[in-house]
Amino acid sequence: MKEQVKDKRAAILKAALKLFTERGFHGTSTAQISKNAGVATGTLFNYFPTKEDLINSLYFEVKGELSRSMGKKIEVQGIFKDKLKKIWSNLVRWGIENQDEFLFVGQFCSSPYITKFTRDEVMKEYVFLHKLVDEGINAGEIRDFSAELIIAMFYQSSRTVVNFILDSDSSLDENKVLEDGFQIIWRGLADK
Repeated sequence: MKEQVKDKRAAILKAALKLFTERGFHGTSTAQISKNAGVATGTLFNYFPTKEDLINSLYFEVKGELSRSMGKKIEVQGIFKDKLKKIWSNLVRWGIENQDEFLFVGQFCSSPYITKFTRDEVMKEYVFLHKLVDEGINAGEIRDFSAELIIAMFYQSSRTVVNFILDSDSSLDENKVLEDGFQIIWRGLADK
């Protein structure tokens, strides 16, 4: 019984993700989401009482998945620069492999439909990144800029690189673009 419930919730979130990225918040009705998820509209409202609840839940889940992906294997990296580069690589590769999710985060990161509570809860997933940036600043590895600004620039630059890769032809060397993108970021941050 519980597995069936989980499957319906997952189906609703998957359908909402696709429709929100294709049509936006206002262009997507709960009836469309229900239809694409293969559930009754009443079932959708059992899981998410409002469309705002649905978008906040989706945002929380996608941003959590992104955070976990960004943090993979950074502990095995020795020096600060290598840790930051691993996070960069994880972030860009996640964007390439999860295009709908990456587009959704980009579209809704500044949306008025995402509540302050959701934003605050999501940021708890990124404590590791804040700590790493603070460590880099304190160790003199990077310039003493606002950690929030560094992280925002890092993320926005990753969006540019992901879009560049996705919009390019198949002969593009993704690894070179990924490396070049990191070098641009690093040279802007490095104190040396």
